[in-house]
Amino acid sequence: MARKRKTDGRTPRRALWFRTLIAVTACGAAVGGLAAYRTLSDDTATERPVTMEEASRLALSRLNLYRASPVAVTLTATEGGGVVVRVEGVVDYRTHRAVGSYHVTGSSGASGPATGQLDHGLIVWDTGGLGLAPVPKGDNRPAWQQAEHIPRSGWSARSYTADPLDAGLRLLIELGADRPDNPLLLAQSGARRLERDRIDGRSYDRFAGPRAQGATPGAGPDGGRSPLTYWVDGDGGLRRVTMRMPGLGTPATVEFSGREGRAKLPEAPWGTG
Repeated sequence: MARKRKTDGRTPRRALWFRTLIAVTACGAAVGGLAAYRTLSDDTATERPVTMEEASRLALSRLNLYRASPVAVTLTATEGGGVVVRVEGVVDYRTHRAVGSYHVTGSSGASGPATGQLDHGLIVWDTGGLGLAPVPKGDNRPAWQQAEHIPRSGWSARSYTADPLDAGLRLLIELGADRPDNPLLLAQSGARRLERDRIDGRSYDRFAGPRAQGATPGAGPDGGRSPLTYWVDGDGGLRRVTMRMPGLGTPATVEFSGREGRAKLPEAPWGTG
């Protein structure tokens, strides 16, 4: 997690893909061919284009995150070789800042198949990068309270890389918006209703997001479908987002568990001077 990475001045191919994906998600996507709308039963499990009502709920989901800020989140990303990174934190979409704790689990390689905790600590992130710091000894308070007392010099900062964790953190910080997306553009750009699921006793529609610009419907291993999947309730509340990345079999997953009104995010990691 805290390891240094070599750079040679070139932009990783996966990073270019991710920037394109973020542009599509944040802007509501470029307009494609007009989707054919059909009114189907809410109980059907058949994949189909979204209705305008469904597109409207999907379009509201990012604004609802913004309004609920700060919100509690959990991000899980698989980095390969059985290594899993889990980040539990709080995101403020009004300031585009986030703070939490991270845990890295997996096999150490020296003891065979046994798994355990490989690393843990505090993490802060925003739209430009992230910072890591050790957990203060004997401090069992929430991560946002621990982070308040770490001086600026105590954070190890770095820019984003192309690995699954960084891609998930960048996606997470960009999900909230101070205005709704355009539902017509979402529908025209390939958003699809996939199925209905229950999470913690509540019903959510599962949607594939708009296709990336230039993607051909029906082409590729996923039929040209967006790599982003959203779970949205009847009021436009966002509960879960998953993101598939090239070369990775397991999507990164973001879970939202509601407003965390007590949380105050530290200023030091983003300060200057």
